[in-house]
Amino acid sequence: MKKALQILFFSFITITLVSCGVYSFTGGDVGNAKTIQIDFFPNQAPIIEPALGQRFTQDLQDLFTRQTNLTLVSANGDLHFDGEIVDYRITPMSAQANQTAAQNRLTIVVNTRYNNSLDEKKNFEKQFSFYFDFDAAAQLTGSQLDAAFDEIIERITQDIFNASVGKW
Repeated sequence: MKKALQILFFSFITITLVSCGVYSFTGGDVGNAKTIQIDFFPNQAPIIEPALGQRFTQDLQDLFTRQTNLTLVSANGDLHFDGEIVDYRITPMSAQANQTAAQNRLTIVVNTRYNNSLDEKKNFEKQFSFYFDFDAAAQLTGSQLDAAFDEIIERITQDIFNASVGKW
């Protein structure tokens, strides 16, 4: 019985590894790509948060260099991302009895263009967005703003990663 379970276990592991093909356990399907180019994403939203473009670009570059074996280049990457932050807005979410907002929502929208020079069928232009809710009495500065950026940027960059190379 123990021998049968061992054979079954190793068969499962073998099938799992073979079926993953070119996928890695930490990254996605980069095909034969060796390099990635991620251009600066400028903030072109009606409300400008000065550090947002640099922070977003750096976090997207970090995600791809951590999760894939691609080399980051400044030009002619096999995979190429560019785009812009197109919306940065704060809206009231829920009202209190005295007609004031109890909670606000920061929403960031990023327009992203992805070009895969090795497989043009995978190219896209798409908007990605996410939000962060916070107490209306709080100021969205300092650590509160950092927490909002952490959550929003992590989600948007992961969504971009999944849409481009994370297709399992």
